Amino acid sequence: MMKRYVLTILTGIFTIGFGIMTVTTPVAALGEGGAPAGINAARGDNTPSNLLNGETSIIRRGINLMLYGIGVLSVIMLIFGGFRYIVSGGQKEKVTAAKNTILYAIIGLLVAVFAYAIINFVIMTVISGGSTTDV
Repeated sequence: MMKRYVLTILTGIFTIGFGIMTVTTPVAALGEGGAPAGINAARGDNTPSNLLNGETSIIRRGINLMLYGIGVLSVIMLIFGGFRYIVSGGQKEKVTAAKNTILYAIIGLLVAVFAYAIINFVIMTVISGGSTTDV
């Protein structure tokens, strides 16, 4: 019974999130522009061609996308842990499980932030040859 309840809640959260993402996506990102936009896309205009250098590099975009996903997942798990804490009814086992969910969500978020900082430091060190002032 509890698994079905949790599955229903998670499905609702993901449905709402997907709906918000769909509504807030700019129309230009969906591919308007007709034939000229298609031709420019085929030429590779406005696509990242560098692997490491700059703010629009492929690796930086991938890392930012993963960090965003981890952040969203951590917030969802924090909300889920808080919900579990509220409905625990004072039962020791359920309270402990809810606190562990919250704790692990926070630890996961911290690990992601530190991993991002380490990767950013390594990339900047490799690119600039030791100078990390232009982060």
